[in-house]
Amino acid sequence: MQYLIVGLGNIGEEYTYTRHNFGFRFIDFLNATYKGSFQIERYASFSAIKIRGKQIAIIKPSTFVNESGKAVRYWVNFYKVPLQNLLVVLDDIALPFGKTRLRDKGSDGGHNGLTSIQSALQTTGFPRLRIGIGNNYPKGHQVEYVLSKFSAGEEKELPVIFEIGHQQVLSFINKGIGI
Repeated sequence: MQYLIVGLGNIGEEYTYTRHNFGFRFIDFLNATYKGSFQIERYASFSAIKIRGKQIAIIKPSTFVNESGKAVRYWVNFYKVPLQNLLVVLDDIALPFGKTRLRDKGSDGGHNGLTSIQSALQTTGFPRLRIGIGNNYPKGHQVEYVLSKFSAGEEKELPVIFEIGHQQVLSFINKGIGI
């Protein structure tokens, strides 16, 4: 595989539509768009898709978010994917709902999934696509917020946000990330 795209989320039906599972939902969107087929593999649900002639592995780790590093390290090593061809897609409470940010490296920003991946890979130098879920919660209620479901109005906006993220993935695959 030339590229590995990882969506972060929690396993279990009770988490499926939560804000913290935005990465999983985005991977489901890519899989459907490119007619992939998920298989349960080591540490992840895995699908191989082709985008503009390039082989792409997409995964949803079968660990909880805060243990995502195990799966990412395994798949990076298994396919010998250079870190510049790894893209981690995750929710971000520091960004307004629907805003996206594509970066080639950076801090974990308090996201336990990124903390786990950075620890497993021993670097902060890998691309990530952060997708804003907003931060409309009372102080001290962050956990309840990220594990809550999107409002009906927000759900209606998700297809547009998925498409914006899709365009960023296409740019990432075709041109990389400019500094």
